Amino acid sequence: MLRRALDRLFDASGVLAGACLVAIFAVVLAQVTGRQLGFQVPGADNLAGWFCAATAFLGLAHTFQRGEMVRVAVLVDRLPPPAARACEVAVLVLATAFIAFVHVSALRYCWESFRIGELPQSGTLALPLWIPQSSFAIGSLLLALALLDNLVCALRGGIPAYRRHARSELL
Repeated sequence: MLRRALDRLFDASGVLAGACLVAIFAVVLAQVTGRQLGFQVPGADNLAGWFCAATAFLGLAHTFQRGEMVRVAVLVDRLPPPAARACEVAVLVLATAFIAFVHVSALRYCWESFRIGELPQSGTLALPLWIPQSSFAIGSLLLALALLDNLVCALRGGIPAYRRHARSELL
């Protein structure tokens, strides 16, 4: 049940990242159309940038789970299975710790923006910055969960999701 819930959560983050990509298209299309028709779309530059960042951060966990992130396996694939497993576990521990630190930093960053009511310094859209910054905090949390999920799987002797998906695409 937990496995299914995590898979749905990671898939939902991928769908949300895709929706942000479509939003970038819509904003840019509106901006181009507006220029042709003689009007400007207020805040279009800000929106496109924020949707771009949201696309990147919200897509991290889904991309990782699917084995689609760049992973250098040249060394690990040449090690004997016990050493390869130990190396993979060590990397997952380090990556989980690092992304957990990134997540805590992102939360602090968002909280500080919320606390002081920070607004963009440029552009015409006065949207509080904590709103677009929250995609960074949410995306880093989801990636930390995906890393932790794969770490637990590897520690239990299973095949992490990113390896399962990568192998299934080779077949």
